[in-house]
Amino acid sequence: MIFGADSSKERLKSIASHGAHLRLDRCRRGVLLLRRPPRRPQLKRDPLDGCAYRRAPGLLATEIGLVTKRRKVIVHIATSADGYIARSDGDLEWLTSRPAPKGFYGMNAFMGSVDTKLLGRKTYEVSLRMGAKFDSHSRSIVFSRQPPPDAPPGVEFVNDAIGPFVSRLRARPGKDIWLMGGGEIIASFLDAQAIDEFVISVVPVFIGDGIPLIARRHRHAPLELHSIERFEDGVVQLHYRVQKQP
Repeated sequence: MIFGADSSKERLKSIASHGAHLRLDRCRRGVLLLRRPPRRPQLKRDPLDGCAYRRAPGLLATEIGLVTKRRKVIVHIATSADGYIARSDGDLEWLTSRPAPKGFYGMNAFMGSVDTKLLGRKTYEVSLRMGAKFDSHSRSIVFSRQPPPDAPPGVEFVNDAIGPFVSRLRARPGKDIWLMGGGEIIASFLDAQAIDEFVISVVPVFIGDGIPLIARRHRHAPLELHSIERFEDGVVQLHYRVQKQP
């Protein structure tokens, strides 16, 4: 039986009064798990996240009170009003020359909700040229067909199929996953149905040509609008959820 952390003492007393010999355990996720140790095997605590959820023989996940949060793959990115994330040569002056508002369009809060970054090789190299710091405090995974060069701690290069790779990544405990770009890797993830949400900050400027948000090829990927936020400088942030395809 499972009760939320705000369950009343009266409900627990009521259960006890019916003769049930129960023990109360607290999972790190804040869920109270009532179970009967004499009749059921002791659950082992998983070393990955410290939560007692590993299935004992003969028990279903629903019986032991498995409560997990599915890790989401989120594209959080800025585009010009005509849909480009950079000029053809990678130049971002149209974006970086703008004064940064307090909270940086929610980016500061978003960074606290992710612990893994996914990006293509070109985006990684552009980030380095712009002074981005990659370190062991967060995991950065670069998709590249080229042999990996020497990389700083916390950066790894992969050339795996996207679908199976993301499935393995989701299976490990952690925060959400930021798909940084660029347009080719976003397109590949979208076509593999490996993206959950888009947060697109539309900057009020046309640049006429450049690298599109998503590499162009025939597709049909319906979106569900979750929210719209307008900022004082004219930036509009669109938050979409990707609808899963059958």
